[in-house]
Amino acid sequence: MPPNKHAVLSASSSHRWLNCNPSARLEQEFEDHETEAAAEGTAAHALCEHKLRKALKMRSRKPISQYDSDEMDAYTDGYVEFVMESLAQAKQFCADPQILIEQRLDFSCYVPDGFGTGDCLIVADKRLHIIDFKYGLGVLVDAYENPQMMLYALGALRLFDWLYDIEEVTMTIYQPRRENVSTWTMSVSDLLSWAENTLKPKAELAFHGEGEYCPGSWCQFCKAAVKCRARAEQNLQLARFEFAKSPLLSDVEISDILGKLDDLTRWANEIVAYAQDAAINHGKEWYGFKLVESRTNRRYTDEEAVAAAAKAAGYRDIYKQSLISITEMEKLMGKKTFADILGGYVTKPQGKPTLVPASDKRPAITVSGAKNDFTEFKGE
Repeated sequence: MPPNKHAVLSASSSHRWLNCNPSARLEQEFEDHETEAAAEGTAAHALCEHKLRKALKMRSRKPISQYDSDEMDAYTDGYVEFVMESLAQAKQFCADPQILIEQRLDFSCYVPDGFGTGDCLIVADKRLHIIDFKYGLGVLVDAYENPQMMLYALGALRLFDWLYDIEEVTMTIYQPRRENVSTWTMSVSDLLSWAENTLKPKAELAFHGEGEYCPGSWCQFCKAAVKCRARAEQNLQLARFEFAKSPLLSDVEISDILGKLDDLTRWANEIVAYAQDAAINHGKEWYGFKLVESRTNRRYTDEEAVAAAAKAAGYRDIYKQSLISITEMEKLMGKKTFADILGGYVTKPQGKPTLVPASDKRPAITVSGAKNDFTEFKGE
């Protein structure tokens, strides 16, 4: 299979097709559109590969990209440093560990036509370490039971298990823009059990477009999500509630609604974006709707000319001045210099209490000063 051909059941989309089996075939009906974030991520991966090869004294030509920046330079340097530290650790218990960069991995014995590319593999006696670079800023990625990493591990075992008799696999997500380095280790026996009992049967269903549609958090990057009927029906179930007054809903109903609101809001925004794009760029007419010019705010055509004209008329108090943001200042100086020079002038206020799902990793807090004897309004 050509390396540039997209797998129907790719490792990167495994979180979707393992939870919603038919989604893989459904996505095939939609065109691929590379987003700006994806293009930037591709550029960052290319720079990581180059820098890692140079660190390993391998030949490489530095890639040039429109996304090159001091920020990307710093983040990719951090990735290379992490990989080299991991390699040094492997050398402590193995005389000749292997390190592979952008390694093609075949796991088709479990997933029909399944293959992917591992950013970095360190193979040593009885141990395998897979490191995946994530440049994305939006979604925090966890290594724990991460199916993409587990698929890479299966592909790597096919290549090296016979040589190194691997007993455990360590999987690391390196996501520098979220200051996230997530690592999880599992035994090879557990991995193979998952592959046979969970992965293989679900992959067969997904490859043939069979199984049940099952909307969930994995819909976020699905190409079919905006038009998916199962997802729409799940979100529209909220219509069964009468929102006359919130106290009329039971605690159970309110909890049920809270659990659905994030996806409902995201879905609604995606529907609006899809319909608007179809109308603006493809001439689609939606019954009961029309295109109009959006409201805009006035702006100066030439700020220097405006300032000169205002001063000539005798007005002097026409400027505002403010510091650049903390994030911009830190990028300007670099983290260490920023901490040395301005660390004593920066404070982070305590966050306000916010209601989130119980699965959120932040520790729970007890709100003091609140009405702890709050009881449900029953009406009079």
